[in-house]
Amino acid sequence: MIGFNNWSVGLLISWSVKSMSKDYYKILGVGKSAGEEEIKSAFRKLAHKYHPDKEGGDEAKFKEINEAYQVLGNKEKRQKFDQFGSDFEQQGGFGGGMNWEDFMRQARGGGFGNGGFNFNFGGFDFNDLFGDFMGFGGGRQRNSSADLQMDLALTFEEAVFGVQKEVDIYKTAACDNCQGSGAEPGSKMIKCSSCGGYGRKRVRQQTFFGLIETEQVCDICQGSGQKPEKKCSVCHGQGIMKKNVKINIKVPAGVENGTTLKITGAGESSVYGSGNLYVNLKVKNSAEFERRGVDIYKKLKISFVEAILGAKKSIATLDGIVSLQIDEGTDPGTKLRIKNKGVPKLNSRDRGDFYVIIEVEIPKKISRQQRKLLENFDNE
Repeated sequence: MIGFNNWSVGLLISWSVKSMSKDYYKILGVGKSAGEEEIKSAFRKLAHKYHPDKEGGDEAKFKEINEAYQVLGNKEKRQKFDQFGSDFEQQGGFGGGMNWEDFMRQARGGGFGNGGFNFNFGGFDFNDLFGDFMGFGGGRQRNSSADLQMDLALTFEEAVFGVQKEVDIYKTAACDNCQGSGAEPGSKMIKCSSCGGYGRKRVRQQTFFGLIETEQVCDICQGSGQKPEKKCSVCHGQGIMKKNVKINIKVPAGVENGTTLKITGAGESSVYGSGNLYVNLKVKNSAEFERRGVDIYKKLKISFVEAILGAKKSIATLDGIVSLQIDEGTDPGTKLRIKNKGVPKLNSRDRGDFYVIIEVEIPKKISRQQRKLLENFDNE
């Protein structure tokens, strides 16, 4: 019978966590004091360089970069990473004061089998050891689905009012031939002979503790208990294939440059499910308008006579042409407001305002008569 004590388990867990920890700062090439913008800039540069759809791209490197950004780009996750390392999500705080009783309580509560802990020592998965051997809920099914990143260019107006765009993404998705079943059309699914239709099977592993028997998800049917009688001739029974997929992206009104949209389930597909698609919005500047938060600014040039005497001007806004009254004696730099003609506020019916900045044009050349009139005006 194999026995465990506080010291041995604590030592193994501590050694395992430290040995597996990744340095996300090193992966992104930034220092630990890097700010949000520096981290975001580093990620975009590396993601662009290693994107698997590009020539010379590296899918494994791209996934590693994305993993690092998902942590360092999130304030709460970054704080936990700085404290516990890259395995903070699996540790659940273990090693920060958790005693043996807390550890066992966490394990019995499903911590090992449901993502609370994730330990590996010398190639042996301690999730199986503690989850199956000690009776805490069984082995853990790993999800190998991958999230994807992409940039989406928007015009100034599209960002203000929102837009729907259809994009093509080359990714793993359900096989066109078998519709994701893995079976050749016309054939049927049969009981998995490897696990007897149970979806799980017993596996013996030789460890430094001795021979350990664990129950794991069947590697043939991936836990379904069934397999194709005849494998799909296109995907060879995998149920997935690489292909171009059209994805509809709904951009809400009022988004800003740098906003990231999450589209659940639109990432890479696998037998375990689908990852997410993260869309980084790139908003083009406008030659006519300037955005400041939810307000829009526009410059309007008027003559010095209009500034003195006043005038009514037609001005183009994001909603079309409006009439604007220029009062007598308007100074250069005067800011005039048009209410509710700015940017829609996210998840609200309210809008910002539209501001017109007055610029007074001074003529470079005037006639003799104009000069005489101005001199008389000045003398009066």
